[in-house]
Amino acid sequence: MRVALYQPDIAGNLGTILRTCACLQVSVDIIEPCGFPFSDRSLKRAGMDYFDHVQYTRHPDWDAFDASLDSRPARIILFSSKAETAFHEFEYQKDDVLLFGSESTGVPQNIHDRADERVTIKMTTGMRSLNLAVSAGMALGEALKQTGQFPE
Repeated sequence: MRVALYQPDIAGNLGTILRTCACLQVSVDIIEPCGFPFSDRSLKRAGMDYFDHVQYTRHPDWDAFDASLDSRPARIILFSSKAETAFHEFEYQKDDVLLFGSESTGVPQNIHDRADERVTIKMTTGMRSLNLAVSAGMALGEALKQTGQFPE
């Protein structure tokens, strides 16, 4: 199981996701460019002292990230407000990559097309979106539960 973030905009969200993934022993792929300097203070503050415990890979762009998947048996599961399948009703596999778009723009159509599956976190009518770090935490918890991959 991996979490992939496409061009994250907010350093605090990335820091929180890195911290969550450190605690759950899940690797993170960061698909650049980010909307902030990667060494930004707020990123470090949100991630606290967990940076030494998380495995993350920075990819210069989508193509580099996509090429890195060639050697792995992974499905890309895109979290999108345009999807129909609810994330908690989807059947995850242990090698899935949970992909989240940038806070401001999501992902472009070519990435929607590349995704193996698309799922959504259903919300109350009239609500626009959840915070990225909250969405990633909810999704990761469900996927780890289903696949029995929570740390011992």
